[in-house]
Amino acid sequence: MKITFLGATKTVTGSNFLIEASGKKFLVDCGMYQGHSDIEDKNYDDFLFNVQDIDFVLLTHAHIDHSGRIPKLYKEGYRNPIYAQKATCDLCSIMLPDSGHIQEMEVEWKNKKRKRQAKEPLAPMYTAQEAIDCLEVFKAVEYDKIIDIDENIKVRFNDAGHMLGSSIIEIWTNEDGKETKAVFTGDLGNNDIPLLASPTMIETADYLVMESTYGNRLHIRNDEKANLFLDIVYETLERNGTVVIPSFAVGRTQEILYELNKIKENTDDEEFKIKYEKLMQAPVYVDSPLAVSATEIFKENMNLFDDDVKEEMEKGDNPLEFAGLKFTKTVEESKALNESTEPAIIISASGMCEVGRIKHHLKHNLWNPNSTILFVGYQAPGTLGRKIVEGEKRVKIFGEEINVNARIEYIEGYSGHADQEWLLNFVYSFYTKPKHIFLVHGEEEGQEVLKEKIIENTKIPVTIPSFGETYILDDSLSVERNINLPKKYRPLRLEVIERLDTLKEEMIDMEDIIMKEKLSEDISDEEIEVLNNQIKELERQIVKIIE
Repeated sequence: MKITFLGATKTVTGSNFLIEASGKKFLVDCGMYQGHSDIEDKNYDDFLFNVQDIDFVLLTHAHIDHSGRIPKLYKEGYRNPIYAQKATCDLCSIMLPDSGHIQEMEVEWKNKKRKRQAKEPLAPMYTAQEAIDCLEVFKAVEYDKIIDIDENIKVRFNDAGHMLGSSIIEIWTNEDGKETKAVFTGDLGNNDIPLLASPTMIETADYLVMESTYGNRLHIRNDEKANLFLDIVYETLERNGTVVIPSFAVGRTQEILYELNKIKENTDDEEFKIKYEKLMQAPVYVDSPLAVSATEIFKENMNLFDDDVKEEMEKGDNPLEFAGLKFTKTVEESKALNESTEPAIIISASGMCEVGRIKHHLKHNLWNPNSTILFVGYQAPGTLGRKIVEGEKRVKIFGEEINVNARIEYIEGYSGHADQEWLLNFVYSFYTKPKHIFLVHGEEEGQEVLKEKIIENTKIPVTIPSFGETYILDDSLSVERNINLPKKYRPLRLEVIERLDTLKEEMIDMEDIIMKEKLSEDISDEEIEVLNNQIKELERQIVKIIE
């Protein structure tokens, strides 16, 4: 078995892995890059494999950074099966056409500018219709059932607990009478997401390809994050402000409200009840044209929910429905939200603030000190969401500079990703430990921390693969080759962008250190002269790069 890593390497988007085994070539995931425009441009690049050679695709879940280039694959002639859990197929039926619609809208906007510059118009990566067309090759599978792809390859999808339909995929291949088992985690969920079941613990693996989004972070626990959420919302509503929550997932919103409802039932705290009543009196708008369809898909797949939730639903208590919840479908309804002076909660896509209606809500609320922007999910480097979370005081939205005066909060514990503790627990849970672990879908700093933790606690070898590397999964675990990448594919572009982000942070740290420490009263004139010359040299280097 060979694995070539063609995405989500030392970064958190663009999941795409090519496997060659038992005479077949197949993919695990075919996701889009999300973030800085230079990174998103990679989505338009040619695939680094012959599309006609791919025998089948295994899809871990519906999030666009895992599924978003499947319509492009189809557009280029792919017609073989795409295996995914039933709920993933259902969600892709609305998320992929929506992605196609976004491609069309963005290209239309770019082409207006190109027309003024007398340039040739661009074509979208794929259209909404092409995304709809690709759904014909999706094959729905259920959890926990072994599927024979052929006589030498079999797979099993297991609940990953990350989102509805998310899967950990076990793959068995037989070559020359020897069986090899690889496990791909996709995105692993938190162990305490209220609505979803916990991630499945896998018993055995020869090789493990595991996500590492929060490899160096620990989430706050459930009761803390629920009360923190309630405090933030209550304080904002008391100021007659608006709470804007960047998030696609209807499920994420329901998890929060379901959790608060459970606390309310089990507490005698009068202050909590007052805050809760204030929250429940406020209108909650889910501003997404997909929201109604997504809610229906959740209702149709209730069998995937946590046992306690299913028990409550049997009593007639549906956690996806509550007083005050309103869906906005049209652009006109969305615009009306920003014209209203009524205190409210607005949940709007996208979660990283790069596309969609969320940008309009940010434009109308970021400047307002009475409003709060509440992040509840991971923000990729280079995205507008990451810039806001990291404290930028001015951001550009639709070409206009906006002052960030609103309260900015980030409750990391609501992320759908496992933190370091649960990533480690997943590794510990194997009865027969993997021979080797590959860390993907993470920022390099966090991956290095997680790698050391795994090696220290389990002695299992760990590799953080680079883009384009192919590994032969044998006893020697050799790197067969690096794909001969055109320059534009090499990860140096991504590295430059990441270094610029790091440099920006280091400049802020440098200023702080110089002002507070270096320029203290007891520093000599000679030392100040040395420091001044060092800063001059740095300035010269920056000017040189710009020129």
